[in-house]
Amino acid sequence: VDLVESGGGLVQTGGSLRLSCAASGRIVGAYPMAWFRQAPGKEREFVAAIKWSGGSTTYADSVKGRFTIVRDNSKPTMYLQMNSLKPEDTAVYYCALSTVWSRVLKSPDYWGQGTQVTVSS
Repeated sequence: VDLVESGGGLVQTGGSLRLSCAASGRIVGAYPMAWFRQAPGKEREFVAAIKWSGGSTTYADSVKGRFTIVRDNSKPTMYLQMNSLKPEDTAVYYCALSTVWSRVLKSPDYWGQGTQVTVSS
């Protein structure tokens, strides 16, 4: 399985960005996917996850109401729409995939290389 993120960049506080994660490999469209992030000097943390059907999602409290996770299994690609960005959202954002829901929330099996998001104050 290969996961490739894109869409990161520099944005001002209050701005928006959309991250993409292109997946390739066997049956990727059938597995849950997630976004994690890691800020400098901090541990990697969960951001959001989505089941293969796209009908079930979950978010970290810190991004709830500002970020939206969606997926297009026909491509297959996952997206993270980030609105009302804050300086504390600055981090490297990673795309992740796992074979089961419980694992994708904490310890995914596959990771992308990450994309940098920087929010200036």
